[in-house]
Amino acid sequence: MAMVETAVARQEFDVVVVGSGAGGLAAAVTAAELGLSVLVLEKHRQFGGTTAWSGGWMWVPRNPLAVRAGIVEDIEGPRRYLRNELGEYYDEPRVEAFLRHAPAMVSFFEQKTALQFIAGNTIPDFHGKQAGAVTGGRSVCAAPFDGRALGRRLADMREPLELIAPWRMGIASGADLGHFMNAMRSLRSFAHVTRRVLRHFWERATQGRGMHLVNGNALVAGLAKSAFDRRVDIRVAAPVVGLLRADDGRVAGVRVRDADGRETEIGARRGVVLACGGFPHDVERKQALFAHAPTGREHWSAAPPSNTGDGLRLGESVGAGVDAGLYRPAGWAPVSLVPGAQGESNNYPHLIERAKPGVMAVTQAGQRFVNEADSYYDFMEGLFQHFKPGQPAHAWLVCDHRFLRRYGLGAVRPAPMPYRWALRSGYLKQGRTLADLAQRCGIEAGALEASAARYNEDARQGVDTAFGRGDTPYNRVQGDAECKPNPCMAPIEQGPFYAVRLVPGSLGTFAGLRANEHAQVLDQAGNPIAGLYACGADMSSVMGGRYPSGGITLGPAMTFGYIAGHHMAGKQPAAV
Repeated sequence: MAMVETAVARQEFDVVVVGSGAGGLAAAVTAAELGLSVLVLEKHRQFGGTTAWSGGWMWVPRNPLAVRAGIVEDIEGPRRYLRNELGEYYDEPRVEAFLRHAPAMVSFFEQKTALQFIAGNTIPDFHGKQAGAVTGGRSVCAAPFDGRALGRRLADMREPLELIAPWRMGIASGADLGHFMNAMRSLRSFAHVTRRVLRHFWERATQGRGMHLVNGNALVAGLAKSAFDRRVDIRVAAPVVGLLRADDGRVAGVRVRDADGRETEIGARRGVVLACGGFPHDVERKQALFAHAPTGREHWSAAPPSNTGDGLRLGESVGAGVDAGLYRPAGWAPVSLVPGAQGESNNYPHLIERAKPGVMAVTQAGQRFVNEADSYYDFMEGLFQHFKPGQPAHAWLVCDHRFLRRYGLGAVRPAPMPYRWALRSGYLKQGRTLADLAQRCGIEAGALEASAARYNEDARQGVDTAFGRGDTPYNRVQGDAECKPNPCMAPIEQGPFYAVRLVPGSLGTFAGLRANEHAQVLDQAGNPIAGLYACGADMSSVMGGRYPSGGITLGPAMTFGYIAGHHMAGKQPAAV
């Protein structure tokens, strides 16, 4: 093997993982459990990747938590749903590998590691009218995790994004989030929130950060603890700048650059796993693949800024190909840009409030264009249909004062949290009337008033005649069950009125390295590149660029990390 001369002794591991999100850590823990020595390299100063900022949900049909709850389905159910959803983008070998190994992956981590799960048995698939869709039983999330179990290494793990999590305090979806939404309407919820906030501030004051970890933070922490228990070495601020190849062409290690610019070679006897988080902040690749971003800068991802396509470039350097033929290259989501936001990102993803009763989305022409309660991905698909490729796309979320204080709007949180800062910064627009609001936003006033009038009449009847808002189980779960007759619709009529501007964004990218059902990266001819694996956003999405349900990024990321770990160890992963 050709090697660069270096004064630093060359290290050797069985497995080197590049990136430290759920997929990479799943591969690391699996390989270590199977007896391999493992090194994880993370270029950021903290590990956790996009996963640490995420909701942490995984789509895992037929998972053991659902089975224990009595929700038992044949594999043909999710298979049929994916065939219908993915259409021509259905990759049978990889989909089959995912469906058969994902339940076993959950069992593996439950039984052998510190990572535990909670069930999402009431979470529906996105498209409830599609054959094969179900109303629950296909989702799991990491159980809350006590950060103290990581000891001093907790300081090396990404905290929740402050823009989304107040004071960097994670709020779990479900009952926890419900209490925060109802804190000013229920004494029980107020007491719950008070306890949570006081505990969080006490832990920040005494230990530097909150110890009650939930969502994606709990997923990363559980995986990291499991890795440390197996003597996996996780190094931060360690960017990989190249791959090493043996004389026979096998990928045999990596080159790492330190803070002083020196490069070190690290060997990998069994394989290198690329799990760098895709390319949401790679301007050149966005320019090439995103029709709405002709310069690559008309897109604002909510993923960490450090996700700049390193894994894809590393793969390409040894002959791998990026799959640019997916239905869509990224997991679209509407975001708003928050002026002066502290932390790594000011791109706020609108995932929750769009389905609540009393808000609507309009274009600059004042027209509704989509079912606002549909998934973030479908919302953006609806928006893009109203703009020509290369034309700047944006929309406005419009609500009244009652909605703002009840549910919040983007980065503006519900009462009793203040909102005047958002008015001062220009993030939140306000008008005494809808016409006044339209003038401040540059929206066509007459059309906005007409759209609101039609929406309000439908809301009173409980039926969205324009877009069917509230017609699917997913819509209704995202709404407010207390609102009758439609949990997703209420009139917008109690001024003053407010609006936030939405622009194209994403939660991550789908166009990754082509790979097979063993997570092996493929060359341009479709042959496996020996010694090279990919998972997470560095692997071309097994969903083919479609978005059939929540958790279709982390579920496959964990599963193919689990598969990769077994393949490198020469073991056959369990299947269900």
